Amino acid sequence: MKFNVLLLETVHETAMRALLGNENVNLYTSFDQIPKSQHLPLSNMHVIITRGKGQVKKDLIEQCPHLKIIGRCGVGLDNIDVDMATKYKIKVVNAPNSNADTIAEHTLSLILMLQRNMYQAITETKTNNWNWRNEYQGDEIKGKKLGIVGLGNIGTKVARLALAFGLEVSYWDHKQNYQDFNFIALNTLLKESNIISIHLPLTKETTDLFNEEKFKLLRPGALLINTARGQIVNENALINALDHDQLRGYAADVLAIEPPYNTNLTSHPKTLITAHLGSLTATTYEKICFETIKNITALLNGEATTAGCVFNLKNIASNVSNQKT
Repeated sequence: MKFNVLLLETVHETAMRALLGNENVNLYTSFDQIPKSQHLPLSNMHVIITRGKGQVKKDLIEQCPHLKIIGRCGVGLDNIDVDMATKYKIKVVNAPNSNADTIAEHTLSLILMLQRNMYQAITETKTNNWNWRNEYQGDEIKGKKLGIVGLGNIGTKVARLALAFGLEVSYWDHKQNYQDFNFIALNTLLKESNIISIHLPLTKETTDLFNEEKFKLLRPGALLINTARGQIVNENALINALDHDQLRGYAADVLAIEPPYNTNLTSHPKTLITAHLGSLTATTYEKICFETIKNITALLNGEATTAGCVFNLKNIASNVSNQKT
């Protein structure tokens, strides 16, 4: 049987070659690389593959009565209606753990940049303002207390890297099952930590978790890092905390709305914001795309897939809740 596969976004060339080379696949796209896509109705599609922007929600799913698989070249499933897929017994495939190393590295980079005021130091030097060194204010991270909110795959890697830098690591998570690190209550973590790093999935419970009340708990001079999901931090409360010195600095790779239509946060003198590029390293981009396509192909061929990559009716809810970015 030939399977009709629709790509909503570009994927790495290695993954594209794997799709084009599969004799069981008719490949279509919603962009102009393979223009024949417009000649096949959605009702004939068996597989839809997306990355981060293409939305596979109720309206699209209901137009595809023969849909068997939804593939997400990434880790989180925010842009897929998982409940609807479950209702129609559609398998959801992603690439779990594929970006853990690069996001952990990005997190440590943001911590160092913010703690040492590196961005401003570099900017002033580029303008030939060598005398700015007399105004420099920064500090090392060794000996500081790092509080990790969400100790999944990425949070654990951040914790281990942090130990190598000499940070004291504590964590809070919904499950207290990591024996290598010190578990403390969330409010205690916020009160005691010099640096707080968020590694939670976006759920109803975590949306706006960092709100006005939480910011009031922070110790003076605290830094907040977010490489998880932008909506976990209430941005209005965040700006207020920065303006009133409840928070010394904020660094993030994610925003509630991307790209932002309001630049009050991205242009704030106490923030460092990168454009959701933590997983866009050459190595990770290829890995995310290829692993997802490989497992979709395996499903179509009736072969074994990588453990943990396929979400089915029994484990989809628990797996989604355990994704940390």
